[in-house]
Amino acid sequence: MQNNLTTPLPIEAVPPYVAPASQAAPKEIILLSWAAPLLWLRLGWRDLAARPATSLFYGLPFWCMALVLHTVFHAEPEYMMTMVSGCLLIGPFVAMGLYDLSHRREQGLAADFMASLTCWKRHLRSMGMLVGVLMVLELLWGRVSLVLIALFFDTGMPSSVDVMQTLLDPDNREFVAAYLVIGGVFSMLVFAISVVSIPMILDRDTDAITAAITSIEVVTNNTAVMLLWAALLALLVTLSLLLPLAVGLIVAGPLLGHASWHAYRGSVRWLAAARPGL
Repeated sequence: MQNNLTTPLPIEAVPPYVAPASQAAPKEIILLSWAAPLLWLRLGWRDLAARPATSLFYGLPFWCMALVLHTVFHAEPEYMMTMVSGCLLIGPFVAMGLYDLSHRREQGLAADFMASLTCWKRHLRSMGMLVGVLMVLELLWGRVSLVLIALFFDTGMPSSVDVMQTLLDPDNREFVAAYLVIGGVFSMLVFAISVVSIPMILDRDTDAITAAITSIEVVTNNTAVMLLWAALLALLVTLSLLLPLAVGLIVAGPLLGHASWHAYRGSVRWLAAARPGL
């Protein structure tokens, strides 16, 4: 009787998986001096002065965000931190047009207002992913803030008229300390992820993960200087808010947007030719 079973063929050894080389160009994180943030502000002011009308146009959304915050503070103060975090997310994306203007000026190209309005189109996928990551942080920040308020205030957050009195009350020092710590942690996460990632996406058309990791590397390798940069950003925004109707943001917003482009260019050095982002 013939055996219908065939002898199995020898199984060839499967070669081990080797991950493909990264498509991202090699980069170097620059060690920054204490004078770097002031240099970025000076370069940002030059960009603003070179095209004031276009730059100040981008200041209007920042001013509108300040008016919204003012309204929310007086109407629903418990949602103030949520709105602040939302503005922290929106700000860098509004500034993309300013990054585009600074990029063009850096390359010796003429300013193009319409191109700056649509510069995000080529990077929609990467920007969308980065928005998703930051939005999760924003939602967590707002939720934790509401939970903290519920834990310390059984009757809800005080009205805006009494909020400063409440915060200065010694009996509420535990709440103030916890609120500042939690707010500081989330704001630093947002800052670390976004400080150079959005200009980098515009410049290199890289993916969101690579851009976010690079941004975190910049902060971790230059922690003290980047904390100074964050403090200067907060100081200039605060001073702008002190002016009547916060009109100072019409100038401060574009200035900080242009300066943020130079913060990216001054903290990341690319070791290979970049793929044009324009």
